[in-house]
Amino acid sequence: ADITMLCLLGAARRAHEGATMLRTHNWVGWTPTQLMGTHVTGKRLGILGMGRIGQATADRARAFRMQIHYSNRSRLAPEAEAPLGARWVDKADLLRQADHLVLVVPYSPASHHAIGAAELALMKPTATLTNIARGGVVDDAALAQALADRRIAAAGLDVFEGEPQVHPGLLALPNVVLTPHIASATAA
Repeated sequence: ADITMLCLLGAARRAHEGATMLRTHNWVGWTPTQLMGTHVTGKRLGILGMGRIGQATADRARAFRMQIHYSNRSRLAPEAEAPLGARWVDKADLLRQADHLVLVVPYSPASHHAIGAAELALMKPTATLTNIARGGVVDDAALAQALADRRIAAAGLDVFEGEPQVHPGLLALPNVVLTPHIASATAA
């Protein structure tokens, strides 16, 4: 859930682009409209998969006063939804409504390419997508194309289809935050 927030915030606030600008010595100083990102506070967070990690992500997102919407194989009990302020919606509505979409579903044949070109087409052009679930849940080629065409604003990815290889289209894009499958890499 911590890496989810890192990837989500990095994508929303264009962290990779800013870091690249600094590392390549292309930053000439602050301007008020430089690297205008997307707010997270008060925005609608869509969580696809509301198991343990999805619920932990929702809990962290509450600190940002995000509106939590989720889709899951089955709806949570009201006593689990209430403390998170979470609202169940179907997957299509989740994709259409989310300002920031987070994927935390387990990988299986049923979830293979759960997010592909058709699903990305439902998303807002200002939306971000964060995948910390598993590679293969997202069609990385379709995601790279959607990002390149600016059909969605940005992505934060910790997992990739065909790891350790990363789709070359994702590597070339400035609007993607990439981490090397480190979500569970903590000592404590």
